[in-house]
Amino acid sequence: MAVRTTVDIPEPLHERLRHRAESSGVSIRSLIVRALERTYAERGKGRRITGPLVRGKGKLGPRFPVDENPHDLIVS
Repeated sequence: MAVRTTVDIPEPLHERLRHRAESSGVSIRSLIVRALERTYAERGKGRRITGPLVRGKGKLGPRFPVDENPHDLIVS
């Protein structure tokens, strides 16, 4: 079921939307819906991690720990 919503769009942006819609052969509505779907799509399984999960300033452990306790590396 669709929901009708009224949004005031600045004229310069509306003109760009209109030109893009004409050149793409689609409606302004479909451009807006597609942009909203892309922006607010559900993030599910399988997405790649693009950055570090943990940020901070810490001491790095040895590159090739041989006799090190792995728990010591995590805590240090």
